[in-house]
This record gives sequence, structure tokens and C-alpha cells, in this order.
Amino acid sequence: MPARTHRPATEFDAVVVGAGPNGLAAAVTLARAGLTVCVFEQSERAGGGSSTAELTLPGFRHDVCSAVHPLAFESRFFREFELRRRIDFITPDIPFAHPLDGGRAGIAYRDLARTARALGKDGRAYRRLVGPLAARAREVADLTGSSLLRFPPHPVTAALFASATLEQGSPVWNARFQNDAAPSMLTGVAAHAILPLPSLAAAGAGLALTAYAHAQGWPIPVGGSQSIADAMTADLESHGGRVVTGILINSLDELPTSRVTLLDVTPHALLRIGGDRFPTRYALAVRRFRYGSAVAKVDFALSQPVPWQRPELHDAGTLHLGGTRQEIAVSESEVARGRLSDSPYVLISQPSVFDSTRAPEGAHTLWAYTHVPALDRSDRRDVVIRQIERFAPGFRDTILATSSATAIDVQRHNPNYPGGDIAAGTPNLAQLIRRPVVSRDPWRTPAAGVYLCSASTTPGPGVHGLAGWFAALSALRHDFGSRALPDLSIGA
Repeated sequence: MPARTHRPATEFDAVVVGAGPNGLAAAVTLARAGLTVCVFEQSERAGGGSSTAELTLPGFRHDVCSAVHPLAFESRFFREFELRRRIDFITPDIPFAHPLDGGRAGIAYRDLARTARALGKDGRAYRRLVGPLAARAREVADLTGSSLLRFPPHPVTAALFASATLEQGSPVWNARFQNDAAPSMLTGVAAHAILPLPSLAAAGAGLALTAYAHAQGWPIPVGGSQSIADAMTADLESHGGRVVTGILINSLDELPTSRVTLLDVTPHALLRIGGDRFPTRYALAVRRFRYGSAVAKVDFALSQPVPWQRPELHDAGTLHLGGTRQEIAVSESEVARGRLSDSPYVLISQPSVFDSTRAPEGAHTLWAYTHVPALDRSDRRDVVIRQIERFAPGFRDTILATSSATAIDVQRHNPNYPGGDIAAGTPNLAQLIRRPVVSRDPWRTPAAGVYLCSASTTPGPGVHGLAGWFAALSALRHDFGSRALPDLSIGA
């Protein structure tokens, strides 16, 4: 337990605001260090971006934000926490697939060699691009899961990753390919970043996710993403921590006294909650932080699985809809310009195909996102249905009920998604370096004992817990004089 020489009387050693994956990761880490910890969450249940609820009909369990978790096995925090030993996962043999017109599709099997064979003429090119990264997937995760201002932990992997990113993030991104399936597959994954294409940041994100797909796959938690948050909450409570839900914090003055405060909030909310505690220079830098484009979400309760034209698509955990590389690039550019696309990119997950706990017997759930301009108020239900029908004729007839959320609804559900931005800040290259300020320790603020631990800090968006873990480790170093990594394993 860290030394507490001459510490003032406080109610808690640490208070955390926000019980999303990063806030919970911070709380778990501090509790494991022997500190007294209390977490405040405005929702009625912990989870944030890792929550599950009945959104359509009774018995149909839908993931509210994240559904598939490529970093559940690769994030260093989750490895230390031994997440895969705490909850059950299903890892589809086809992590992702990309339907194309005419019943064609690019299929990403976990087996890279099988994927290459299915891609025909472009198989060798795809394998030469992705193979070296998939073979070093854990090193890629450590590289992308740390600050860009630090010397890369694996220089050879960093060089390979940089080379592939420069290629796929530039206008020469088609140079190695002859057909449309392989580049479309890569674009479908890169579009997760909600950025114009091609771009370096989107290419890097896409290549990392593709590497994980061909390494340990893209796991789906049994019972829904809520099981991840529940596992962290249970560990926190077993080590003396508390989670208080249904409490909205508007000011640091509303919190109980503590040695440190960690905020799983956006940078602009940090300034509002912190009041006048931050120096002018820091506050100005934080105000320059920009949020990005948004998502609109549609959840479906279905009477049967999606009737995909291509049979293999039934076995894919994730599907990327939108057509060819060029079509997706055009639709994403439209969104970046503040316009809605008539033929949008749609991200699909069908967890009930693999997990029977998600829907009543014989029925299914379907999860869908599409990208829209920030603060957009459009209900995108019909355009999402049309895009699915493009590759699965008859889909409309399987729909029992829908739940549609506009970008404004997404923000209303979770204030950490301003304007519907689930990345909590544009994840372009500039804002991956300046997240939210340029610093080797961006989690520590100039206000004594105050830390920022949200996805708006390094390493950015995703359910990985790393921002919370890094913020907690910074707090342990600076405020408790401990550089030891707390043991997060099950037996500790």
C-alpha cells in the first residue's frame, strides 16, 4: 500500500467520476493499490460505453454502445485484469465480413491463410500487408495503446506499422490491389474511426483492428457488453470500493473530500466541473480540443437471422456495409463535410447468432451504427434498413421492433459523447498527439490531485480501460509516491 505520510483527513483516498470502462479501470487499479475508492455515476447502472439493455422488446438484450471487443484480449489493462478468465467470450471464426453487390463479399477469417486464399489474386498482397502485424498483434496493441510522444516499446513493429499506415492512409492505398474485395475490407475496418478516408489515423486504427482479427479474433462477451462493466464493478467492490449511481456531478465541490479525483469526462466538462482550478494556459489548450462526427444507432428485434445473400455472412460477428472502398470514402467524406449520405456506411453486429442469451428462442437481435454529422437530429432507421436490404433482400420482413437513436439521443444518453461523437474527440493524428494537451502525462492536470481518465485522453477511443489505468498509475506516482504496478490478477 502506498505511503501516506502526513496525509490530511479525507473521506476517501480517491474519488472517480464516471463508471464507464475507463472510470472503472481507474477505480479498480487504485483499490488494488490498497486505497479507499468511491465512484459516482449519473446513470442508474455502471457501464457507460459497455452497457446492455432491453431497447426494443422484453427479452431482447441490446448493447447500448460497444458490442464487439477487439481489445478485450489485446489491451494491456485487460490482460493484467485477466478479463477473459472472469467472463465468457465467443470468438467467431469470421471476425468481420464485407458484403458487395451481386452476392459477393470479402470474408476475413481468423485464419489469415484462409482469408488470403478466398481473396484470389489479391490474397498475397493482403497477406503481405496484414500478416506481419497480425504476427505481432500484441506489440501492435502495446504500440497503439500508449502515448505517441514516448519512444515506441517495439521499434521493429513500430516501423512495420508506420509503413503500412503510410500506404493505406495515402492516395496510393490501392496500389497493391487488383480487385475490390480486399481494399473494401480494409476500408470497412478503417471507417470505425469516423474520419475522412484515406487518412493516417483511420488507416492506423483499421490496420490495428485487422491485425487483432487475424490474431485472437474479435470477441463477443456472453450476455452483452454489460458483463465487462459488471466484472470490473465486482472486483472493485470486493476490494472495498463503492459505486454510487444516479448522481450527476456538476462541480468538484459536490464530491466528498479525497486525496485525488479522477474524472471520466470530456475535456470541456473537465473545465466546467473544475471551475477556476485550472491555469489560463491549460484551460485555453483544453478549449481547443475538438469533437468529431457522430453516430446514429438502430437496434432491431428480429423474427429470424438476417437473410444475407452470401451464406458465409451468417457466421460473421461484424459486418461493414456500404459497398466498395470508393463508395465508403465518398460517404464518409460527406459526413465530414456536415452532410448526410444517401448510401451510408453501416456497421453491423449480430451477437444473437452466437449468444443465445440475447433474444428469446428462435428470435434474434441486430445492432447497427451509421455515421452522421455532429448534433444531427435525423432518424436514420429507414436508410439503415435500405442499406441492409441491399445485401439481404427480405430483411424488412424479419423486423419485429426497432429502437432508433439520433446523434442527439446518443449525447443525451451519455454526455461523454458530445454531439453524438462516440470517440469523445476527433481521433485524427493531431488529436492523438494532443489528447487533450501535448504532454507525456496527459492524464494529470495542473490542478492538485485532479486527473482526467476518459477516452478524450491517450490512447483514445475504444473499450480498453487504458486511459483509466494510466491515469490511476499517474496518481499513484505523483500523489501517493508509488511506482509499483498494482496486481490486478484474479488471485491477488
